[in-house]
Amino acid sequence: MAGEKIRESVIAGTWYPGHPERLTREIRAYLSRARVPDLRGRLVGLIAPHAGYIYSGPVAAHAYKLLEGKPFSRVVVLAPSHRAYFNGASIYHLGGYRTPLGVVPLDRELVDALLEKRDLFSYVPQAHAQEHSLEIQLPFLQVVLKDFRLTPILLGDVSYEDCRAIAQALTQVIGERHVLLVASTDLSHYYSYEEARRLDGRVLELVERFDPESLHAALQKRECEACGAGPMVTTLCAARALGATRARVLHYANSGDVTGDTRGVVGYMAAALVDEGGEASL
Repeated sequence: MAGEKIRESVIAGTWYPGHPERLTREIRAYLSRARVPDLRGRLVGLIAPHAGYIYSGPVAAHAYKLLEGKPFSRVVVLAPSHRAYFNGASIYHLGGYRTPLGVVPLDRELVDALLEKRDLFSYVPQAHAQEHSLEIQLPFLQVVLKDFRLTPILLGDVSYEDCRAIAQALTQVIGERHVLLVASTDLSHYYSYEEARRLDGRVLELVERFDPESLHAALQKRECEACGAGPMVTTLCAARALGATRARVLHYANSGDVTGDTRGVVGYMAAALVDEGGEASL
């Protein structure tokens, strides 16, 4: 990694534990309590939340538990930009991502190939500087996969056509390679417990239907909310193109389930995208 500019953690010690042993212990505790259905086929992608671990960790564990013992060595994480406004997709290409569990190296082959598609992918430095939504997925991946290479993609403002184009580019670059897709998203923000469950239920319904176009339309019409709408829709499109035939919601909860405060909650979902006719890997 000589000459690389490692992207240092900006949330260790706040959004998740900064001490390696404590972080590993907390993630393994979440994983031990998660229960996942008997899914058959080839796992293509996951959708996981990105709040602080005390809030969303138990939900994220339902997605990442599917990876235990799985041979993925390459992961593409698509996450939203919360602080920087830009169009399209930004890829951090200067070096790996550091967490308390070590540095996750870049998947240079995929990163470089995507950056060649300059109409879709660029590098927006301010997008990656303080963003939590991508980094927070990494310790879970480090615990369940151990060693893997990362393609870190942040999405800015994207239309449905943009999502499809980015998904197509990903599909072309991935080809027959064994790569896991991960979409990072939270759902509704700061509604009452009951209203959040109603709004989030619409997302869950459309994810289960594996209908990215209708999901995008519902989000645009404010029938529901997701701060990672672009990453989620893009990942659904890419997963289908890569052979996924089913989307399965694994778990849903909101912050009120953790804090007991039901006045203004944030919703969290875990889901899996599976090729049911593929070689069994679940």
